[in-house]
Amino acid sequence: MIDLIEKAKIMDEKGITRALIRISHEIIERNKGVQDVALIGIKRRGVPLAKRISDEIYKIENVRLNVGILDITLYRDDLSSLHDQPVVNSTSIDFDIKDKVLILVDDVLYTGRTVRAAMDALIHIARPKSIQLAILIDRGHRELPIRADYVGKNVPTSKSEIVCVNLSEVDGYNEVVINEL
Repeated sequence: MIDLIEKAKIMDEKGITRALIRISHEIIERNKGVQDVALIGIKRRGVPLAKRISDEIYKIENVRLNVGILDITLYRDDLSSLHDQPVVNSTSIDFDIKDKVLILVDDVLYTGRTVRAAMDALIHIARPKSIQLAILIDRGHRELPIRADYVGKNVPTSKSEIVCVNLSEVDGYNEVVINEL
C-alpha cells in the first residue's frame, strides 16, 4: 500500500455544500429551468453528488429530477491495464434519456478519460439532447479536449498529487484533500 501525505485540505463539509448549491443554481440558470433535465452520477462518488444536487434543485424549483447511476467500467480505454477480470457494477438509469439534457456528475476531473467513457456509455443507451458536465473539483492535466460546464472548485495540482474527495455516503465524512505521494 502506498503511503500518502496530506498536503492540504481544500474543502470542508460547508465548502462542498456551498459548491453544490452554486452548481445547482447554475444548472437551473443555464437550462432556463429544469424541464427535460436529468442527472447522471458516475460511480462511485459522482452518484451521491448527483443526489445532493437533485436535492438542492428540489429546494429551489420544487421539482424532483431523475438521477441515474452510470458504471463506466466496460467503456474505459485502460480496462485491460486495470484488472484481468474487471468488476462491473450496475448502471441504473430507469428513465428515458432520449432527447433529455443530461448532466453528468463526478467528483474530480483530471485527464478527461472517465468523462469520455461516460459519454460513450450514455450514447450507447440512447441519444440525449445534450450532455453537460458538473464536477466538484477540476484539477487540470487534461489528455482529451473535455471541459466542465459546472465546477465547484478549480485546484491546480502537480501530477504527483492526488485529490481525495471524501463523502459521508461513501466514506463517513465530507472533505476534499490534496495528498502527495
